[in-house]
Amino acid sequence: MSTHTEESHSHHGGPKIYTANLFALLFLTIITVAAASFNFGSANVVIALAIATVKATLVGLFFMHLIWDKPVNAIIAVAGFLFLGIFLMFDFLDVTSREPLQPRNMPVMENATPVPDTMNPLKAAPPKPLEPAPAAREGKEATKNEEHK
Repeated sequence: MSTHTEESHSHHGGPKIYTANLFALLFLTIITVAAASFNFGSANVVIALAIATVKATLVGLFFMHLIWDKPVNAIIAVAGFLFLGIFLMFDFLDVTSREPLQPRNMPVMENATPVPDTMNPLKAAPPKPLEPAPAAREGKEATKNEEHK
């Protein structure tokens, strides 16, 4: 005999809740794409992580049923996010103390010779259009001669 009791799943989300969650996630995805097209400087990462956190919270609450589950499971999930945030903060503490990375095989370009304007595609004259191939010219001349006859 099992001690498991059958619970009614009527308190779990129905189609309306899942559809609303779908539209919320799609809306947040559109906001993420729109925010990526603007340059907010160093706030780009913060904005992207904030939107991703809201999306992860929606997925955790509704698709993982944390909103209807026992509170201890929600506490465990929040603790996981809290520790993730703490570990990321420790990672970001020394970002300003690092030197910029230079590839070892690339020389430092302090005294580099400038590129001449003839090699610069932005300053050079545009190339001349190509001449048609000789066979194409002969074919066109033959059709012109036939039209004049």
